[in-house]
Amino acid sequence: MACQRSPVDEAFRFSSDASSRTGLVALADGVLLGNEAGTVLRLDREGRSVWRVGLGREVAAAPVVAGGAVIAGTVVGDVVCVTMADGKERWRLGGVFPVLTPPVVDDAERTVFLVAPDGAVLALAVESGQVRWKRPAPKVSVPPVATSTAPGVQAEGAPHPAPVLVEGVLVVALGDSGLWALDPESGEARWSQPMTDVVGLDSERDTVFVATRPGRVLALSVKDGSTRWEQRFAERVTGPPARALGALWLGAGPSSLVGLSTADGREVARVALPSPLLGRVQVGLEDLLLVPTSGREGQLLALRAPGWKPAFTVRADTSLRTRPVVRGPLVFVLGLDGRVLAWRLRVPPPA
Repeated sequence: MACQRSPVDEAFRFSSDASSRTGLVALADGVLLGNEAGTVLRLDREGRSVWRVGLGREVAAAPVVAGGAVIAGTVVGDVVCVTMADGKERWRLGGVFPVLTPPVVDDAERTVFLVAPDGAVLALAVESGQVRWKRPAPKVSVPPVATSTAPGVQAEGAPHPAPVLVEGVLVVALGDSGLWALDPESGEARWSQPMTDVVGLDSERDTVFVATRPGRVLALSVKDGSTRWEQRFAERVTGPPARALGALWLGAGPSSLVGLSTADGREVARVALPSPLLGRVQVGLEDLLLVPTSGREGQLLALRAPGWKPAFTVRADTSLRTRPVVRGPLVFVLGLDGRVLAWRLRVPPPA
């Protein structure tokens, strides 16, 4: 009998020398990440370090790429811009605020937006770091909702989810201050919604998808914030929403993956997982849904469309809490222990 080859080959393992919670930033030829030691690293497709820059204090949020540069912030409030090519510093701002939420940039890559822990929003020029505008934290419009934290679920008080910029509107979730849509040129509010405990945001054309930890998922109009559909789960939401393969996917408690129709919120899939999904899913090799799980064994599941049956599972032996990066047949994941692992997919046709 011929020996059946594994559908996955390990490409490389790389240690960043410290734990990391930033997730990976996809580049055309590799990935970026930050870690608790205050280092920002750029790796190529082979797992070789292109450069590493020490910022002095922990980098807790994913860096952002704009205008041939990388912008990262630290937990003590430094914001640093380095060149993409060699990591040389362009500019640095100190005493901003702890950067715990991933920054985002506008489509023109001229402005980077940062969200403070208290809900203030800051817009900086990518080229110089000059402040374009700053919007103070809004007054709390709704009282905080007390909720319990289930095992494997991120505790309350976690950083604000990453904003989304869609159709010329910056949508930010500001904790107990609710959900706000801001003009990216001026910071002026266009609309707001009294929505708290937001786990994450995603968008599609003129729609923003919002998931809250108590199990509420909504599709809102970017234009005015009106509700297009709403879905509620019996269990809590554990991971942020992500559009992939024609559906909106998110983690649901205690350990499930749920797929919703982006058109009307109807449930189209539910898959049991070995441990909670805390990050986002990703697409690999056209019809595979890659699902990182947060248990100690760090399993990466590959589900095959359209039936969502398991195609294969690989173990990282470290908790996977952030979205994989896919470049052709290569899949990169970041472990909580700060290791970057890469596998080369070679999936056999379905039986």
